[in-house]
Amino acid sequence: MERFSQPHHEPKESASREIGYYATSLSVEECDAPALLKLIRGHWSAIENGTHHRRDITFAEDDCRTANRKGAAILASLRNLANGIYELQKERKNTSADSLRSWCQQQTFGSAWPLLNR
Repeated sequence: MERFSQPHHEPKESASREIGYYATSLSVEECDAPALLKLIRGHWSAIENGTHHRRDITFAEDDCRTANRKGAAILASLRNLANGIYELQKERKNTSADSLRSWCQQQTFGSAWPLLNR
């Protein structure tokens, strides 16, 4: 898939052309190019509208003004960790919380630590 990318920190630079390669078990007979493009876009749309949306709504990630890049990366990792643990707990039916926000509000260090050691 061809795409063009432009760094946010260099808006005057021209966009660079990138080629994305994707692996699938589908044959050409099962999925033509337009259908495959739709699957790829749907996958990334689910990520953008699912995980990223949840991180911003629950953790107000877009409002975080951490200037230190390493600090921002650590905070993003912690948000991803919390989101992942919640998803595992939900999949295993180990929580009755109806949202990530309510699940996070129920957690204490004592309840979260055992979840990390499984």
